[in-house]
Amino acid sequence: MLIALWPHHWSRQQRSNATLVSALVLMVFALALLGQLLSFLPEPIGPNAQAFSDGARTTLWLTLISGSVGLALGTCAALARTARWTWLRWVAGFYIWVIRGTPLLVQILFVYFALPVLVPGLNLPDFAAAVLALALNVGAYNAEAIRAGLLAVPRGQTEAARALGLGRVHVFFDVVFPQAFKISLPPLVSNFVALLKDSSLAYAIGVVELTNVGNRIQSATFQPIATLSTVAVTYLLLTTLVTQISNAIEYRVDVEGRAQ
Repeated sequence: MLIALWPHHWSRQQRSNATLVSALVLMVFALALLGQLLSFLPEPIGPNAQAFSDGARTTLWLTLISGSVGLALGTCAALARTARWTWLRWVAGFYIWVIRGTPLLVQILFVYFALPVLVPGLNLPDFAAAVLALALNVGAYNAEAIRAGLLAVPRGQTEAARALGLGRVHVFFDVVFPQAFKISLPPLVSNFVALLKDSSLAYAIGVVELTNVGNRIQSATFQPIATLSTVAVTYLLLTTLVTQISNAIEYRVDVEGRAQ
Protein backbone atom coordinates (compact mmCIF):
# COMPACT_ATOMS: atom_id res chain seq x y z
CA MET A 1 0.00 0.00 0.00
CA LEU A 2 2.73 2.47 0.91
CA ILE A 3 4.64 1.81 -2.31
CA ALA A 4 1.73 3.17 -4.37
CA LEU A 5 1.91 6.51 -2.53
CA TRP A 6 5.27 7.57 -3.96
CA PRO A 7 5.75 9.47 -7.27
CA HIS A 8 5.90 7.18 -10.30
CA HIS A 9 9.01 8.89 -11.63
CA TRP A 10 10.97 7.66 -8.60
CA SER A 11 13.22 4.68 -9.20
CA ARG A 12 12.40 1.27 -7.77
CA GLN A 13 15.16 1.69 -5.18
CA GLN A 14 13.89 5.11 -4.09
CA ARG A 15 10.31 3.88 -3.65
CA SER A 16 11.51 0.81 -1.80
CA ASN A 17 13.70 2.85 0.54
CA ALA A 18 10.92 5.35 1.20
CA THR A 19 8.46 2.55 1.98
CA LEU A 20 10.90 0.78 4.26
CA VAL A 21 11.77 3.92 6.22
CA SER A 22 8.11 4.98 6.47
CA ALA A 23 7.02 1.55 7.72
CA LEU A 24 9.79 1.45 10.31
CA VAL A 25 8.95 4.95 11.53
CA LEU A 26 5.27 4.04 11.75
CA MET A 27 6.18 0.90 13.69
CA VAL A 28 8.19 2.89 16.21
CA PHE A 29 5.47 5.50 16.61
CA ALA A 30 2.75 2.84 16.89
CA LEU A 31 4.58 1.07 19.72
CA ALA A 32 5.46 4.34 21.45
CA LEU A 33 1.96 5.82 21.26
CA LEU A 34 -0.12 2.66 21.63
CA GLY A 35 -0.42 2.97 25.38
CA GLN A 36 -1.39 6.65 25.18
CA LEU A 37 -4.02 6.05 22.49
CA LEU A 38 -5.59 3.12 24.34
CA SER A 39 -5.68 5.14 27.57
CA PHE A 40 -8.51 7.26 26.11
CA LEU A 41 -10.77 4.24 25.75
CA PRO A 42 -13.28 3.27 28.43
CA GLU A 43 -12.88 0.36 30.80
CA PRO A 44 -11.47 -2.21 30.69
CA ILE A 45 -9.06 -0.94 28.00
CA GLY A 46 -8.11 2.51 29.29
CA PRO A 47 -6.91 1.49 32.77
CA ASN A 48 -4.88 -1.36 31.24
CA ALA A 49 -3.49 0.56 28.28
CA GLN A 50 0.13 0.23 29.41
CA ALA A 51 -0.25 -3.52 29.81
CA PHE A 52 -1.45 -3.81 26.21
CA SER A 53 1.47 -1.68 25.04
CA ASP A 54 4.02 -3.78 26.93
CA GLY A 55 2.44 -6.97 25.59
CA ALA A 56 2.69 -5.69 22.02
CA ARG A 57 6.38 -4.92 22.49
CA THR A 58 7.01 -8.39 23.92
CA THR A 59 5.18 -9.95 20.97
CA LEU A 60 7.31 -7.99 18.50
CA TRP A 61 10.55 -8.91 20.28
CA LEU A 62 9.53 -12.57 20.30
CA THR A 63 8.90 -12.40 16.58
CA LEU A 64 12.09 -10.54 15.66
CA ILE A 65 14.46 -12.71 17.71
CA SER A 66 12.90 -16.08 16.91
CA GLY A 67 12.47 -15.07 13.26
CA SER A 68 16.15 -14.18 12.92
CA VAL A 69 17.28 -17.41 14.58
CA GLY A 70 14.74 -19.35 12.52
CA LEU A 71 16.10 -17.88 9.29
CA ALA A 72 19.61 -19.02 10.21
CA LEU A 73 18.35 -22.48 11.19
CA GLY A 74 16.30 -22.75 8.03
CA THR A 75 19.27 -21.82 5.84
CA CYS A 76 21.49 -24.40 7.55
CA ALA A 77 18.79 -27.08 7.32
CA ALA A 78 18.16 -26.33 3.64
CA LEU A 79 21.87 -26.61 2.86
CA ALA A 80 22.01 -29.85 4.83
CA ARG A 81 19.01 -31.21 2.89
CA THR A 82 20.83 -30.59 -0.39
CA ALA A 83 24.26 -31.75 0.84
CA ARG A 84 26.21 -34.63 -0.68
CA TRP A 85 26.47 -36.51 2.59
CA THR A 86 23.59 -38.89 3.25
CA TRP A 87 23.76 -38.68 7.04
CA LEU A 88 23.51 -34.88 6.93
CA ARG A 89 20.47 -35.04 4.67
CA TRP A 90 18.89 -37.58 7.02
CA VAL A 91 19.46 -35.42 10.11
CA ALA A 92 17.99 -32.33 8.42
CA GLY A 93 15.07 -34.33 7.06
CA PHE A 94 14.34 -35.79 10.48
CA TYR A 95 14.34 -32.33 12.07
CA ILE A 96 11.96 -30.96 9.46
CA TRP A 97 9.71 -34.03 9.66
CA VAL A 98 9.38 -33.84 13.45
CA ILE A 99 8.82 -30.09 13.65
CA ARG A 100 6.32 -29.88 10.79
CA GLY A 101 4.45 -32.94 12.02
CA THR A 102 3.82 -31.78 15.60
CA PRO A 103 1.77 -28.83 16.92
CA LEU A 104 3.62 -25.66 17.84
CA LEU A 105 1.93 -25.55 21.24
CA VAL A 106 3.31 -29.01 22.06
CA GLN A 107 6.78 -27.87 20.99
CA ILE A 108 6.62 -24.82 23.26
CA LEU A 109 5.49 -26.93 26.21
CA PHE A 110 8.18 -29.53 25.45
CA VAL A 111 11.00 -26.97 25.40
CA TYR A 112 9.83 -25.36 28.63
CA PHE A 113 8.87 -28.42 30.68
CA ALA A 114 10.51 -31.50 29.13
CA LEU A 115 13.84 -30.14 27.93
CA PRO A 116 15.12 -29.41 31.48
CA VAL A 117 14.32 -33.03 32.37
CA LEU A 118 16.27 -34.36 29.38
CA VAL A 119 19.15 -31.92 29.93
CA PRO A 120 19.54 -31.38 33.69
CA GLY A 121 20.44 -27.82 34.58
CA LEU A 122 19.00 -26.36 31.39
CA ASN A 123 16.21 -24.32 32.95
CA LEU A 124 15.32 -21.71 30.38
CA PRO A 125 13.29 -18.62 31.33
CA ASP A 126 9.85 -18.48 29.78
CA PHE A 127 10.87 -15.90 27.16
CA ALA A 128 14.00 -17.82 26.10
CA ALA A 129 12.05 -21.09 25.92
CA ALA A 130 9.43 -19.45 23.72
CA VAL A 131 12.12 -17.99 21.43
CA LEU A 132 13.80 -21.40 21.08
CA ALA A 133 10.56 -23.23 20.32
CA LEU A 134 9.36 -20.60 17.84
CA ALA A 135 12.76 -20.49 16.12
CA LEU A 136 12.87 -24.28 15.75
CA ASN A 137 9.35 -24.26 14.34
CA VAL A 138 9.75 -21.48 11.80
CA GLY A 139 13.21 -22.78 10.91
CA ALA A 140 11.74 -26.03 9.61
CA TYR A 141 9.30 -24.18 7.34
CA ASN A 142 12.01 -21.76 6.22
CA ALA A 143 14.22 -24.73 5.34
CA GLU A 144 11.70 -26.08 2.85
CA ALA A 145 11.16 -22.64 1.34
CA ILE A 146 14.89 -22.10 0.87
CA ARG A 147 15.41 -25.65 -0.42
CA ALA A 148 12.71 -25.04 -3.01
CA GLY A 149 14.53 -21.89 -4.06
CA LEU A 150 17.84 -23.73 -4.36
CA LEU A 151 16.28 -26.46 -6.49
CA ALA A 152 14.56 -23.87 -8.70
CA VAL A 153 17.84 -22.36 -9.90
CA PRO A 154 18.54 -23.85 -13.35
CA ARG A 155 21.35 -26.38 -13.27
CA GLY A 156 22.79 -24.89 -16.43
CA GLN A 157 23.78 -21.74 -14.58
CA THR A 158 25.85 -23.74 -12.13
CA GLU A 159 27.55 -25.62 -14.96
CA ALA A 160 28.21 -22.38 -16.83
CA ALA A 161 29.75 -20.77 -13.76
CA ARG A 162 32.03 -23.75 -13.24
CA ALA A 163 32.99 -23.67 -16.91
CA LEU A 164 34.13 -20.08 -16.37
CA GLY A 165 36.52 -21.29 -13.69
CA LEU A 166 34.61 -20.32 -10.55
CA GLY A 167 35.15 -22.48 -7.50
CA ARG A 168 32.35 -24.34 -5.74
CA VAL A 169 32.07 -21.72 -2.99
CA HIS A 170 31.94 -18.79 -5.43
CA VAL A 171 29.39 -20.60 -7.58
CA PHE A 172 27.10 -21.04 -4.61
CA PHE A 173 27.40 -17.58 -3.03
CA ASP A 174 27.66 -15.54 -6.26
CA VAL A 175 25.34 -17.44 -8.60
CA VAL A 176 23.04 -19.92 -6.85
CA PHE A 177 22.19 -18.45 -3.47
CA PRO A 178 21.21 -14.90 -4.62
CA GLN A 179 18.71 -16.36 -7.08
CA ALA A 180 17.46 -18.94 -4.58
CA PHE A 181 16.91 -16.26 -1.94
CA LYS A 182 14.94 -14.14 -4.40
CA ILE A 183 12.70 -17.10 -5.21
CA SER A 184 12.32 -18.04 -1.54
CA LEU A 185 11.56 -14.53 -0.30
CA PRO A 186 7.73 -14.58 -0.63
CA PRO A 187 7.26 -17.79 1.43
CA LEU A 188 9.87 -16.61 3.94
CA VAL A 189 7.93 -13.37 4.40
CA SER A 190 4.71 -15.36 4.80
CA ASN A 191 6.38 -17.51 7.47
CA PHE A 192 7.53 -14.41 9.35
CA VAL A 193 4.06 -12.86 9.38
CA ALA A 194 2.59 -16.18 10.52
CA LEU A 195 5.24 -16.31 13.24
CA LEU A 196 4.05 -12.99 14.63
CA LYS A 197 0.59 -14.48 15.12
CA ASP A 198 1.90 -17.86 16.29
CA SER A 199 3.87 -16.11 19.04
CA SER A 200 0.53 -15.80 20.85
CA LEU A 201 0.94 -19.45 21.90
CA ALA A 202 3.77 -18.38 24.22
CA TYR A 203 1.07 -17.45 26.72
CA ALA A 204 0.90 -21.18 27.58
CA ILE A 205 4.19 -20.97 29.47
CA GLY A 206 3.54 -17.60 31.07
CA VAL A 207 5.17 -15.18 28.64
CA VAL A 208 3.37 -11.87 29.14
CA GLU A 209 2.81 -11.10 25.47
CA LEU A 210 -0.23 -9.54 23.86
CA THR A 211 -2.56 -12.54 24.00
CA ASN A 212 -1.63 -13.28 27.60
CA VAL A 213 -2.39 -9.68 28.56
CA GLY A 214 -5.77 -9.81 26.86
CA ASN A 215 -6.65 -13.14 28.44
CA ARG A 216 -5.76 -11.89 31.91
CA ILE A 217 -7.77 -8.71 31.55
CA GLN A 218 -10.87 -10.41 30.17
CA SER A 219 -10.71 -13.02 32.94
CA ALA A 220 -10.54 -10.27 35.59
CA THR A 221 -13.17 -7.95 34.08
CA PHE A 222 -15.50 -10.44 32.35
CA GLN A 223 -15.58 -8.19 29.27
CA PRO A 224 -14.22 -10.42 26.49
CA ILE A 225 -15.59 -8.44 23.52
CA ALA A 226 -13.77 -5.17 24.22
CA THR A 227 -10.61 -6.89 25.44
CA LEU A 228 -10.19 -9.46 22.69
CA SER A 229 -11.19 -6.93 20.03
CA THR A 230 -8.37 -4.68 21.23
CA VAL A 231 -5.96 -7.61 21.06
CA ALA A 232 -7.11 -8.47 17.53
CA VAL A 233 -6.81 -4.87 16.29
CA THR A 234 -3.32 -4.59 17.78
CA TYR A 235 -2.24 -7.78 16.02
CA LEU A 236 -3.75 -6.44 12.79
CA LEU A 237 -1.76 -3.22 13.18
CA LEU A 238 1.50 -5.10 13.78
CA THR A 239 1.00 -7.54 10.90
CA THR A 240 0.08 -4.69 8.55
CA LEU A 241 3.25 -2.76 9.33
CA VAL A 242 5.41 -5.89 9.11
CA THR A 243 3.81 -6.69 5.74
CA GLN A 244 4.66 -3.19 4.47
CA ILE A 245 8.29 -3.72 5.45
CA SER A 246 8.37 -7.10 3.72
CA ASN A 247 6.66 -5.67 0.63
CA ALA A 248 9.36 -3.02 0.40
CA ILE A 249 12.06 -5.69 0.51
CA GLU A 250 10.30 -7.81 -2.13
CA TYR A 251 9.84 -4.75 -4.35
CA ARG A 252 13.51 -3.84 -4.00
CA VAL A 253 14.79 -7.26 -5.08
CA ASP A 254 12.12 -7.42 -7.83
CA VAL A 255 10.68 -10.80 -6.85
CA GLU A 256 8.12 -10.64 -9.67
CA GLY A 257 10.75 -9.78 -12.28
CA ARG A 258 9.00 -6.63 -13.49
CA ALA A 259 12.01 -4.29 -13.47
CA GLN A 260 12.80 -2.87 -16.85
